[in-house]
Amino acid sequence: MKPLTIKYGVDEWPPLAQTLVFGLQWLAITIATVIIIGKVVAGLHFDDFDRQLLYMQKLFFVMAISLFFQVVWGHRLPLITGPATVLLVAILAGGGGDIGAIYTSIAAGGAFLVLLSVTGLFSRIALYFTPRVVATILILIALTMTPTILHLIIGALGAETALTNLGFALLLFMAMIIADRYLPGIWKTTMIVWAIVFGSIAYLVMVPPEVWHDRGSLGIVSHFFSGFTTTLVWEPGLLLSFIICFLALSINDLGSIQGVGQIIKPPAMKRRVTAGITVSGLSNMLAGFFGVIGPVNFSMSVGIIAANGNASRLTLIPASLGLLTMAFFPGVVAFVWNVPSVVVGTILLYIMCAQLAAGLMVACGSHGFSFQDGMIIGIPMMVSILISYLPPPVKAAFPPLLMPVLGNGFVMGVVAVLILEHLIYPREPLSPAASASAEPLSKGPDQRCA
Repeated sequence: MKPLTIKYGVDEWPPLAQTLVFGLQWLAITIATVIIIGKVVAGLHFDDFDRQLLYMQKLFFVMAISLFFQVVWGHRLPLITGPATVLLVAILAGGGGDIGAIYTSIAAGGAFLVLLSVTGLFSRIALYFTPRVVATILILIALTMTPTILHLIIGALGAETALTNLGFALLLFMAMIIADRYLPGIWKTTMIVWAIVFGSIAYLVMVPPEVWHDRGSLGIVSHFFSGFTTTLVWEPGLLLSFIICFLALSINDLGSIQGVGQIIKPPAMKRRVTAGITVSGLSNMLAGFFGVIGPVNFSMSVGIIAANGNASRLTLIPASLGLLTMAFFPGVVAFVWNVPSVVVGTILLYIMCAQLAAGLMVACGSHGFSFQDGMIIGIPMMVSILISYLPPPVKAAFPPLLMPVLGNGFVMGVVAVLILEHLIYPREPLSPAASASAEPLSKGPDQRCA
């Protein structure tokens, strides 16, 4: 393996031009994460666009503040901050309840995280999150998100339009998998950004929107210091659900911080972990106060550092200031809001497949099980589950000749794994000698995941 080359250390300022380029790169990736999760939650809570837009403004603001303080005072590492998928799962579960109760629970969960961090209890609780527990959590998040992904792709559309969306999603999804396999370096690590850009253009050309959202009734510049979740609404069951999700969030944070720490090896990692989780807790308290989903540190930062050699945390400061500026311009937020839901759903499907692959990797440890192995198994699982959830009217719109194949989750899962194994992620064929020496399947299961 080629050794990682670090051009700029964690506390170094690159030249101004380089700083701005790196900052723009971080900004684009962070915006992509905010769009994907933010659109789902805002659409879940509100029907009118003005309130959805206001929600997104607040979300951009909270993510900007969280990112800035993580980089300056918290973990002080080059780590992206974005909305937490694990909290999205909890919000979806409590979606029919009081919004105040949801965000009271997020604020309380953030306070719980701060308490765990500053008292040192977190290190003791983390011992109970064994690799098998973490693997199960990662897999459960992916599987729990499948109804939401399917709704984003086909929505409440008629069978014919739903079938069009389903076909488009399949093509975009396959394009992302192929891009993940063949794109080099920074192109691969920023693939989600390009998927949003080119996927949105392709879909809007194919299916022109009936409504193009602008800033609505809001001004060119608008504040959002109103409508906070200031009334505490306590629902014990919902609060317990969020506390469990916050435990999972803390482990995610720990993994992301340690993952970046392992490749750039900064000093005082113990202090960085404690401060990073503390800032995550405080940021979630702020999110609960504003009434938006809370943040978490994203592990995708490792791939970006490896691709461009930039480990400077200071290049994330321009990214955080860019997010903060966007928060006050509803027209800019409205522009990114126009990303079609089918594109958001497809990208979320890809992210959940990657999460499923990561869960399988954690479960199998280091016994020769790679991320690509996880994708080869995880993608067919997700495809099979999504097809199994398809409403009967959508399945009925499939061509009759292909209905037994396209409408069968098991069959499509088998087809998907064959395509991935032999076309997209092909392995070197075994030589005759190797084939002869290979143990037959009857001797027992593969022990790589033992």
